[in-house]
Amino acid sequence: MTPHADPRAAFLADPQAGAAVKAADRAHVFHSWSAQGLIDPLAVAGAEGSYFWDYDGNRYLDFTSGLVYTNIGYQHPKVVAAIQEQAGKLATFAPAFAVEPRSEAARLIAERTPGDLDKIFFTNGGAEAVENAVRMARLHTGRTKVLSAYRSYHGGTATAINITGDPRRWASDSGTAGVVHFWAPFLYRSPFYSTTESEECARALTHLEDTIAFEGPGTIAAIILETIPGTAGIMMPPPGYLAGVREICDRYGIVFVLDEVMAGFGRTGTWFAAEHFGVVPDLITFAKGVNSGYVPLGGVAISAEIAATFDKRPYPGGLTYSGHPLACAAAVATIQVMEEEKVVENAAAIGENVLGPGLRELAERHPSVGEVRGTGVFWALELVRDRETREPLVPYNATGEANAAMAAFGAACKKNGLWPFVNMNRTHAVPACNVSEAEAKEGLAALDAALSTADEWVA
Repeated sequence: MTPHADPRAAFLADPQAGAAVKAADRAHVFHSWSAQGLIDPLAVAGAEGSYFWDYDGNRYLDFTSGLVYTNIGYQHPKVVAAIQEQAGKLATFAPAFAVEPRSEAARLIAERTPGDLDKIFFTNGGAEAVENAVRMARLHTGRTKVLSAYRSYHGGTATAINITGDPRRWASDSGTAGVVHFWAPFLYRSPFYSTTESEECARALTHLEDTIAFEGPGTIAAIILETIPGTAGIMMPPPGYLAGVREICDRYGIVFVLDEVMAGFGRTGTWFAAEHFGVVPDLITFAKGVNSGYVPLGGVAISAEIAATFDKRPYPGGLTYSGHPLACAAAVATIQVMEEEKVVENAAAIGENVLGPGLRELAERHPSVGEVRGTGVFWALELVRDRETREPLVPYNATGEANAAMAAFGAACKKNGLWPFVNMNRTHAVPACNVSEAEAKEGLAALDAALSTADEWVA
């Protein structure tokens, strides 16, 4: 099979223009997380809904949602119109003033956050949200240390990259950021030799308490966790774990931060993933799905207690573009679209009725699939060489030849018209939250074909 031809894409097909875009990119664009001479970025001509296409007229079903942020798909006309309208009225204004789109975006976000997280500090993205959440926690408590999990990603800026637990941290780890890592629960690859979810939960909480005891409770400002870790593998926390962390934080006066940059705004079938676990943190960081990435926007939702810390004491932080009118207008329109079109409900239904059952059925037929896990439109397939030993299909953080099996799997997906999310030995199924049943099934069929390639590497 070849990538799907689409009438819109065919109309726009212009290989010469694509070659010019690629040439300018290769000459001048410095790409993130990449060895610049080893990459070959696809030149994209356009996108709509759950699809994008290149200049040769090849169309792909996007099972990555960009970087897991186009929660309402590409080019939603109501959000595009809202950005255009706002640009015509007030394209930009400094953050010290009250402007309508900023006020309304904050109100709509606060209406959907759990508990009393009713004050919103706007940033330009998720990493800056984490930076400011940590700063707030340290100033609120007068402490410096932050605890975070090894299997995590919290952003690429100075504090956020030190808090991150995955290998992207290593090159920039200063060792002076006051960050301590611990093991969060992950039953499939349990660091605690657990055999049940209840064992994993209890042992993970004991491990966290032990870490706190040996680090000194009075030195710890915050514990930050992705509610459901995203890039690191979409590991659903076992029942009771997040509630247990909440109790530990309350006992020691530690600020509990939930990072919902990827999991928030409908991705898991609820507005915020915390709703699945009945937990209210002290701070929530968000970005990505808040406006489907149409204009960069992130933020921190702040509890009443922490907000009160800065009632008479200036908060020492800010950004030139905090609450940018175009970004906030996009957020207002996105939230309205999600309500009107029942996007959150669709994500829940697609997960329960299509993706969950479909991915589990693939696992039954493909020996390369070790585990399926997720909820809503937030799923991961753990690919293995051996189901019994659970040996990953490629080694941890593999590159080059060591990563050949996953590279072959990814190429097979693209050949079948699916743009996959591939990280280490996993592929994630993370389409738009408003993906249709037919589109989801199309993605499953493409995964089915590509997993046959992964099966060739099974021991």
